[in-house]
Amino acid sequence: MRFIIYLFIIPFSFLNPTNAASLADTIDKVRPSIVAIGTYLPSRAPRAQFKGTGFVIGNGRYIVTNEHVVSDALNESRNERIAIFLKKNGKDSLYYADKIASDIIHDIAILKIEGATLPALKLYKGNVREGDNYAFTGFPIGMVLGLYPVTHQGIISAISPVAIPMIKSKQLNSKIIKRLRNPYMVYQLDATAYPGNSGSPLYNSQTGEVAGIINKVFIKESKEKILSQPSGITYAIPINYLEKLITERKLFLP
Repeated sequence: MRFIIYLFIIPFSFLNPTNAASLADTIDKVRPSIVAIGTYLPSRAPRAQFKGTGFVIGNGRYIVTNEHVVSDALNESRNERIAIFLKKNGKDSLYYADKIASDIIHDIAILKIEGATLPALKLYKGNVREGDNYAFTGFPIGMVLGLYPVTHQGIISAISPVAIPMIKSKQLNSKIIKRLRNPYMVYQLDATAYPGNSGSPLYNSQTGEVAGIINKVFIKESKEKILSQPSGITYAIPINYLEKLITERKLFLP
């Protein structure tokens, strides 16, 4: 009796579904669309102050971030402006921006920049499921180390309801309080974000399409220890709330 042995060659990529090279390609595609957000005041030292992260959408002139990143009042008498910072063609660049739309409930803001068109990210149209792989890129410790965005990767740990508190008590009104009694669904991640990541895009690791906006971290340690002992739960706001804001304000982004 003869036995025939069949040998099957199984590609390594099949055995290892987490394709690091694919994520690297995605990061290369996403990185030019990531910006640091802050304010710029010519008479201040330092002139630039970092507030958070943002990302480019639409026709390349719109920036998305968290509302709390750009909620502070500007010193208009001294010409303080909202500004975005990025490394373009190997050089640090600055562009002024204006806030044109905001959603306090879901902590989303849209800015429009002057004098530039930047590479834009696409918004994700598929279904986000628990266990899916996603990444987010931003400036976790600001511009301390220069304009070099950092990427973190993780899975969607849960899709759960949460009520995000207002940043300032003066933002509260009866309408907002009523909505906060009915918390909405957000994405919970198993990757740790830092305060500077506020406004970072949460994107599909394979396509780079944005599915959410990093919002906040519940921190167990004090702020002074967050860099040395990061601990907490990271949340992202689903992108459908951004799409709703765009529709309500009739912003024709393409």
